[in-house]
Amino acid sequence: MSTPLVLLSARLLDPATGGFLPQTALAVSEGRISALGDDRDVRALADSATTVIDLKGAVMTPGLVDGHLHPVSGAELTHGLDLSGCADLAAVREALAREVRALAPGAWLHAWGLDPNVFGDRPVAAEALAPVLDGVPALLQLFDAHSMVASPRALELAGVDGPRTFDQAAEIVCDDAGRPTGLLLEDAACELVERAAPQPTHAERRARLATALRGMAAAGLTGGHAMDANGESLALYAELDAAGELPVRLRVAPWCQPGTDAEGLRALIEQQGTGGSLWHTAGVKLFMDGTIDNGTAWLEHPDCHGESTHAFWPDPAAYTDVIGALHRAGVPTATHAIGDAAVRHALDAVEKALACGGRDVRHRIEHIETVPDDTLGRFAELGVIASMQPTHCCDFTRADHTDNWSRRLGEERASRAWRCRDLWDSGATVVLGSDWPIAPYPPLGVMAGARHRRPSRDLGQAPHGPEQALTALEALRGMTVNAARAAGDEHEAGRIAVGHRADLTVLADDPLTAAATDLPELPVLLTVLDGRPTHRDTSV
Repeated sequence: MSTPLVLLSARLLDPATGGFLPQTALAVSEGRISALGDDRDVRALADSATTVIDLKGAVMTPGLVDGHLHPVSGAELTHGLDLSGCADLAAVREALAREVRALAPGAWLHAWGLDPNVFGDRPVAAEALAPVLDGVPALLQLFDAHSMVASPRALELAGVDGPRTFDQAAEIVCDDAGRPTGLLLEDAACELVERAAPQPTHAERRARLATALRGMAAAGLTGGHAMDANGESLALYAELDAAGELPVRLRVAPWCQPGTDAEGLRALIEQQGTGGSLWHTAGVKLFMDGTIDNGTAWLEHPDCHGESTHAFWPDPAAYTDVIGALHRAGVPTATHAIGDAAVRHALDAVEKALACGGRDVRHRIEHIETVPDDTLGRFAELGVIASMQPTHCCDFTRADHTDNWSRRLGEERASRAWRCRDLWDSGATVVLGSDWPIAPYPPLGVMAGARHRRPSRDLGQAPHGPEQALTALEALRGMTVNAARAAGDEHEAGRIAVGHRADLTVLADDPLTAAATDLPELPVLLTVLDGRPTHRDTSV
């Protein structure tokens, strides 16, 4: 057996214990760790064809895995104007005006990352951005990616001039006279206008995706749980994989939307396990609600605007039936559930599926932004994975609860924000992710946010719910051993061990001793996927 890669002089960090392994070197064969030992013994396994890298005392961890991201839609969305750094309406208008001046006549303006907090007490509507967008077809995605603001010209080109009815909890927000305000809630409404805009070519989509994935590898990611298979996603993954250009291992969960019939459900079941060498379809993604910021979450009591009172599925019992059918087929599910009522119903659905027997299936709930005490222990009791995105709390809410999310919920529910610590202490398996493009994908930033819970743009601000912070070791586990367990891969991933995948991340120093606020700046020296370097710093 050949040994194409040997890594020497490393400190091998074990996320199970937080300590370093006694070995300092490893060898890789056929995408797996084939040997662990001291430098001399492992170097002896190399031949003239082996790549030998001296890591000079750097720290190696199991490959970091993002527990929730959207590679294809993210690559497309982030191609436009980034508004995430705009803290008020004046800054948004200024950024849009610069972009408009650079547009060709008739061209569409695409932007992303718009924070609803910039609107203050005003409604989120296109009117607030006039006259900057007068005559310009524009689509401005809000940071939650569940809503967007469309300019009057974009609505006109799409033929949207009033309310519509959808099979899911989507809405074209209109004024008292029935005229669209420009705010579109959830995918079905957004797609009506998106379809009117010119679409990128397949080649453009592939190039943008490849660039985004290379950036992820350079940030230290070796894997990701991709929470959609929309559009050309699967074809693009297959093309990059076949060409040897897929630098991140992907586990893909296609969507099951309200109204999916028996044939559609059967197709999702049959699709499981399909894929290539570095990607495969595993699980099904469902939505139990939308988001708190745009009033489409499902809460047990309405928000301050009387909104967030309904499930995404018009008939929640139909969702429960789908969970049961997928469970009986051995298909794991991942349910987007942000509000307390949505989380409770998702847990109830899993409990009902488990009561009927069947196979050992690892279901998960995504986001879990606000939940009461009586739901915490049920995650461990039911074996439901808690998939959390701590940087959403850091960057989209405020410690003093003056942000849109907190104001909508009120003090009691806002004080239950992103209960990572409570879920962890209750015995739940907590997996960490970014939900990119909602938040940046660099995993060190995600782990840092789980520890400090402060705005990444201003670390001097007070933390939001510091009592919910994770330790440095827990944050590392959330992107290694826990991510592997969530995927059912703990027998071959999440640890540095002989026989495990050679998916590895090498850092300039110990992420467990780096201060949380300094962790995002810790250099990533090497990323290895399936025994192949996908990123290598010039220092090694």
